[in-house]
Amino acid sequence: MRFINPKTDIAFKKIFGSEQSKDILISFLNSMLYDGQPIIEDLEILNPYLAPRIRGVKETYLDIKAKITGNKTAIVEMQVLNVEGFEKRILYNAAKSYSIQLQAGEDYKLLNPVIALTIVDFKMFADFDKVISHFVLKEKDYLVDYLSYDLELVFVELPKFTKELEQLETLTDKWLYFMKSGRNLQTVPETMSAVPEIEQAFAIASQANLSREELEELEQREMFIHDQRNAILKAVSTAVNDNKREIAKQLLNLLDEEAIAKTTGLSLEEVQKLKQQ
Repeated sequence: MRFINPKTDIAFKKIFGSEQSKDILISFLNSMLYDGQPIIEDLEILNPYLAPRIRGVKETYLDIKAKITGNKTAIVEMQVLNVEGFEKRILYNAAKSYSIQLQAGEDYKLLNPVIALTIVDFKMFADFDKVISHFVLKEKDYLVDYLSYDLELVFVELPKFTKELEQLETLTDKWLYFMKSGRNLQTVPETMSAVPEIEQAFAIASQANLSREELEELEQREMFIHDQRNAILKAVSTAVNDNKREIAKQLLNLLDEEAIAKTTGLSLEEVQKLKQQ
């Protein structure tokens, strides 16, 4: 059995945002937002999955938007590329979802809380090791809440989750493992199939249950992500090499060629070419 990659935004929305995904999304949101406690009892998916999407289109649309218990709005997004301005976009989308609840002239008391849940396939916050982080508005010195979490940003950093299959204990552990490593499994492990919603998620994620159009769309999206990652790596590598060459040029009249190569990390041949220029 082969499973699609839930970290791909299109696959993520199919698994968690389809018409039949209500119970799956409830379980997933409870695990990510409330430590697995059954706080969310019901929800309405406001933008259900439609397939196939226009090929190659997705940089700013929300993967899933749902109305959850407590009249809260949850906006959920899967992000695999750490692109410039990403953090501001998350805040913008959350603030926009909060503000558009009102029509002109309506009372501000009608505003309901918004939670922006973002799952990322890269590390965002180097200052702490926790996988799931919650950001809310607080008074700077006394840390008093402002408007009781009316605007909450929750981030899930998948690379920080390092538990193996045999170490999974909580519902949160199992959903995190599904997100990070589910596509690499050949069968559904017993410890995960014990959770009906996770077993259902695996069923939706099975390639055998996808149309040819959906599989082609997913393949195109995976290729796009792969190309974008390579472009980012190349840009970083080019910048680093350019910096090394600039340092080497400044050392040409101070050190011998071997010392410059050792200092900068450039090859001896590269240093010799710089000297000839």
